[in-house]
Parts: sequence; structure tokens; C-alpha cells
Amino acid sequence: MTEQTTTIIDILRHGEPEGGSMYRGGGTDHHLSDVGWKQMHRSVERNTADWSSIITSPMLRCSEFAQQLADSKDIPIEEVENFREAGYGKWEGRTATEIMRESEKEYWNFFDDPVKHRPENAELLEFFTPRVNDAFGKLLSDHQGQHVLLVTHLGVTRAILGIILGMPLASQQLIDMPFAGMVRIINDRKGLRLLLR
Repeated sequence: MTEQTTTIIDILRHGEPEGGSMYRGGGTDHHLSDVGWKQMHRSVERNTADWSSIITSPMLRCSEFAQQLADSKDIPIEEVENFREAGYGKWEGRTATEIMRESEKEYWNFFDDPVKHRPENAELLEFFTPRVNDAFGKLLSDHQGQHVLLVTHLGVTRAILGIILGMPLASQQLIDMPFAGMVRIINDRKGLRLLLR
């Protein structure tokens, strides 16, 4: 039997973006705030590793920090479109208060069943999760035996963890993570697993 190498993927959620709290999905992009930059630097300092490469969502709140980190460590970086956040349709760029003022019922329906009650024109989780799964599978294949940093979003992280843990789409939405939070995925002879640090 051939010994399988160990692949490690550290998933880093972006820090706080400019513009305050809002539904900022795949269609709304902002730079990191000053606080967001500090959050990202602190997270990397706490969880520093000898990454062989950095993979990032193309969105500014991920890619700008990822590029700065890649430059500072002199390691390769790649933007992957399929690690973009899920689209929130007509909720893009709007606050919870604005949405509730327009339709409180619609807002709470979304939380009661985020699979069936997506915002109008939002990306369906039935399509979002497979596109993330495809990108994650390619990442594992292309970087087998390496230690990679993936800079991305909460929704993407939920999808990856849900795939690994075999969670239904609705249950994935119960996963939360702070700005600049990090989680580690290991893939070796035991298979894919989550390491809480």
C-alpha cells in the first residue's frame, strides 16, 4: 500500500470590511477597514505556518490582504473565482434593519429556512455548495502534500465544513466564525477532518 502524504489547508475568513455591518455577499465588495487589517495580521501572527502557497477569493476583502501576505513571505498566490462568497441578491449591500423595515416576515423566513427562503435573486445553496466543493476538490488535488492558506468568506467556509462533516445545507448555516477566524483542515490516510485549534 502506498503511503499517503498529508495535506493541510488553513482557512482564514477575511477581516472586518469598510462600510459596517451589512449583507455583503458575492455582489458587494469593500476594502478591509483599518480594524479588519489588524484582525488579519493578528490572526496570521497567532497561527503562523510555513505555507507553500496562498489561495484567495477574488474579492477585495480577501485578495488585498492575501497579496500583501504572499509578497511579504515570497510565496505564490492564486485567485480562485469559485471561492467567491454566495450572492445575496436584492439584500446585497443592505443592513438587517433596512431589510426588516421592508419585510420583517421575509427576513425571519430566511433565518427559519435559509435553503428555501433565499432573498430574491440570491444564489441558491444548491448551486453554491457544489461550486465550492469543486474548487476545494481541485485545491486538494493540485496541492497534495502541501500546507496551503485559503483566504475566503464565512459562506465558503460553511460550505467546506458542511461537505467534510456531511451536514445538510440548512445545518451548515448554523456555523459561525468571527472576522479573521481560522480553521484547519487535514487530509491524510484517515481522510478529511477538521482540526479545532
